[in-house]
Amino acid sequence: MITDRTKIAVITGASSDIGEATARLFAKEGYLVILGARCYGKVRAIAESIGGVAIPLDVSRTESVEKFSKAIHGPLDLLVNNGGGALGLGTIAEMDEDKWITMYQTNVVGLGGMTRALLPQLKSSEYGADVVNIGSITGLETYVGRAGYTDCKHAVQAITQTMRLEWLGERIRVTGIDPGLVETESSLVRFAGNAGRAQSVYQGMRPLLAEDVAESIRWAVSRPWHVNIDQIVIKPTDQARMDKIFRRSK
Repeated sequence: MITDRTKIAVITGASSDIGEATARLFAKEGYLVILGARCYGKVRAIAESIGGVAIPLDVSRTESVEKFSKAIHGPLDLLVNNGGGALGLGTIAEMDEDKWITMYQTNVVGLGGMTRALLPQLKSSEYGADVVNIGSITGLETYVGRAGYTDCKHAVQAITQTMRLEWLGERIRVTGIDPGLVETESSLVRFAGNAGRAQSVYQGMRPLLAEDVAESIRWAVSRPWHVNIDQIVIKPTDQARMDKIFRRSK
C-alpha cells in the first residue's frame, strides 16, 4: 500500500562535488537524505545544513559498508552510488599496481558491496526504488594516460547493465549517469594536490558543474514508474570526447 511517508535517499561520496550537490537537491525535493563519506566532518556539516543524516563510510572497506547499512532501518527509495575517484596518470607500461587496486576497490567493488548491503531496504520500498550509479564517459571510451581509471569505469558500465538484468521484474529501477568533464575536486586528487595542474584540465573551456549532474539524477528518478532511464551521457558543450575538447584562447 502506498503511504505518505517521507522518501529516503542514500548518497555515497557525499562530502563534496556531485555527491554534495545531489544531497542538497534531493533534500529540497523533500527526501530525508542519508549522506556517507570518509570525510565525516565535511559530510556532517552538509547533513546538518539540509536536515539530513551523516554516517561515516568508506566504500572500499567491507566492514564500513556493513556498519553503514545496519544503521539504516526500514525501506530505502533511492541509492546514488557516487563514491569513487581517479588516482594518478600513466600508461599500462607505467602501471602503479597499488593505485589500480585502490581505484578498483573503490569504484567497482565498493559500488557492488554498497548495493548488495542495501538491497533488502531497496526491495522493501512500497514506492519502488531507484539505484543510480555514477560512472563516466571514460567507461564508454579509452584514451592514453588513464588506463587504470578507464578500466574501472568500464566495469561500472557492466555492473549497471547486470543490475538491470538481475532485477528485471522487481520494483527497482537502475540508471547509469556518465558525465564528461565536471569541475570537481577529483582533478586535484588525481594530480596529488597540484592545484595548477588540476585547474589546467578546465583551461579555456566551460566544464559541467556538479549541479548539472545532480539535476540529471533528479530528472531520471522522477519519471513515471513504467519508464526506466537506462543511461544518461552528459558532456559540456565544449567536449565531444574525453580527449576532444574545444579550448578558447585567452
